[in-house]
Amino acid sequence: MLRVCYPRLRPASPLYSNYVLFILFVAYVFNFVDRQIVSILAEPIKKELGISDTQLGLMTGTAFAFFYATLGIPIARLADLWSRRHVIALGMTLWSLMTALSGLVTSFTQMMTARIGVGVGEAGLSPPAHSLLAHYFPPERRATALGIYAMGIHFGILFGTLAGGWLEEVQGWRNAFILVGLPGIPLALLLWLTVREPPRVGSAPAPPAGEVFRFLWGLPTFRHLAFGTGLVALGGYAFANWAPTFLRRVHALEGTEIGVKYGLVLGIGGAIGSTLAGVIADRLGQSDRRWWAWIPALATLGPLPFTAAFFFLGSADAALATLFPGLVLAAMYQGPVFSTVQTLAPDRMRAVASGLLLFVINIIGLGLGPPTVGILNDTVFAPLGPEAVRYSLVTVLGVSGAWALVHYLMAARTLREDLARSRLGAAQA
Repeated sequence: MLRVCYPRLRPASPLYSNYVLFILFVAYVFNFVDRQIVSILAEPIKKELGISDTQLGLMTGTAFAFFYATLGIPIARLADLWSRRHVIALGMTLWSLMTALSGLVTSFTQMMTARIGVGVGEAGLSPPAHSLLAHYFPPERRATALGIYAMGIHFGILFGTLAGGWLEEVQGWRNAFILVGLPGIPLALLLWLTVREPPRVGSAPAPPAGEVFRFLWGLPTFRHLAFGTGLVALGGYAFANWAPTFLRRVHALEGTEIGVKYGLVLGIGGAIGSTLAGVIADRLGQSDRRWWAWIPALATLGPLPFTAAFFFLGSADAALATLFPGLVLAAMYQGPVFSTVQTLAPDRMRAVASGLLLFVINIIGLGLGPPTVGILNDTVFAPLGPEAVRYSLVTVLGVSGAWALVHYLMAARTLREDLARSRLGAAQA
């Protein structure tokens, strides 16, 4: 039997807590710049390396996700035992170097290896970052803080598409990788020098990952949140990786134009939704904790009418304008889900809890989303030629959204009971 305690946290000053949030947010921006740039450069990479859509999906999704997700758990365990600050700084240095090395590859195998290296490095950010933020921000402000942190996804996509599209045209795709990768190294040094490792709550050592798994998997809320968010991420990663290709093939847009128009819509819309969801969840959750699951439910089927319009309107500009409100809704799962899991888990479990959540999210979302679209392009919808990507994306987004909605509604049914069980401190080991 594993006894879980919830002593009071000693809060840092609001100014310093906000600084930690800011520096981790910037790190997450760099994380997604280095992850997203490959999607905007997919077409020139495909032409030069001579690869298929299926290989593109494997390169941008499965190869990255498998190592990112599986190594995320032992790296998170290390963060619960060691300094979370050190783990983040080392991971950032590795993924930045491997992004730069992506510009030097000459074959599909070498590119896969480089993307695997990026995945290994990036696995060292979010689990310890979630744990740090759960220390610096109390439960009633946690969804807002983690929603702001999650904005890094959308600003990373924004800057990744803007920088990637522009650099491709003026420097070529190889130099684009090098120029966006290397700046992450001085940021890693800044984080290591200025972010303090807070004292752990309580004197008990961090439990083994297996005990954390049994603790969390025994809570139906965690299971449904993990699977629901994995399915939302499946549609999200499929869209983020293939929408630039859709704009190239169907609307004949080029790199810089895609970077500006698509990047602004995706980045700003997602940032608004991510932050708004955290604020709403913190406020409504004070009266009914089930809002922590109901708000992410909006991110499932809510965006579909807007994304459908995006795929079937004849004008690229009209399509992107219509897409914007859908992207606001689509980003509304992140802060509430991450905050709820950090609230369910005690201090010494938090990095591993985040690692387990991200494992499910990325195996389902990143591991299956991009390659599924690539496979559908090359098989089911292949007779449609350039139009195939349109119907592949619509299919993936519709199925994943409807399925995720069921899981979020199930999570809402058990949320209050599981929070009470967690706070009482009893779980099966």
